[in-house]
Amino acid sequence: MFGSLAIYVGDKIVLVLRDRKNDPDNGVWLATTEEHHRSLRREFPSMRSISILGGAVTGWQVLPADAADFEEAALHACELVVTGDPRIGKVPKPRPVRAKKRKTRR
Repeated sequence: MFGSLAIYVGDKIVLVLRDRKNDPDNGVWLATTEEHHRSLRREFPSMRSISILGGAVTGWQVLPADAADFEEAALHACELVVTGDPRIGKVPKPRPVRAKKRKTRR
């Protein structure tokens, strides 16, 4: 996924692991929705919106790799995923079906 590693549980995407050179959005991305941000922020004080997704708040949030509590936060996020916490994970929207190009014979 865009040079990162996407983690799925069943049909839900739950996390994306990102480690690119000099990227402020490196870390663990949480697939969530805006309604869960407040409760998740209590558990993950360093969690923030992902800057490369633009200024608007999205469901995606990042646990920044450069945060002092990164390892503890990443492990806690994994625990939430394993226990099936409904705040993390979403089923991606289906991709539109592309029309196949017809080969022309010459």
